[in-house]
Amino acid sequence: MLKSKLHRVRATHSELHYEGSCAIDEALLEAADIHEYQQIEIYNVTNGERFTTYAIRAERDSGIISVNGAAAHKANPGDILIIATYAIYNEIELGKYKPDLVYVDEQNRIVNKRQHIPVQVA
Repeated sequence: MLKSKLHRVRATHSELHYEGSCAIDEALLEAADIHEYQQIEIYNVTNGERFTTYAIRAERDSGIISVNGAAAHKANPGDILIIATYAIYNEIELGKYKPDLVYVDEQNRIVNKRQHIPVQVA
């Protein structure tokens, strides 16, 4: 099940010669309940790339989203990304299940936090 999502954050850095990971503003990590060194899935809305790495902490309130190491080939500064985590829940936990969904502005500042995705009618 989807545990958390940072929706449409913007990559601020792409550091090829850095130990692999994705540095994420500490305030965003906390809002989405993502732990440092936790596995994350990144979906690049700009170019369609999808890849797995792990989160590391960037300076609080910096807006930093830095894709590092080999993954730097998959994202450039300015790219729009969705960063997601997933978890396994038992039947009892599913009764209380609600994902942490975090929405940001163009500077990666939190503008909304929800626990459901609204139904959209075409």
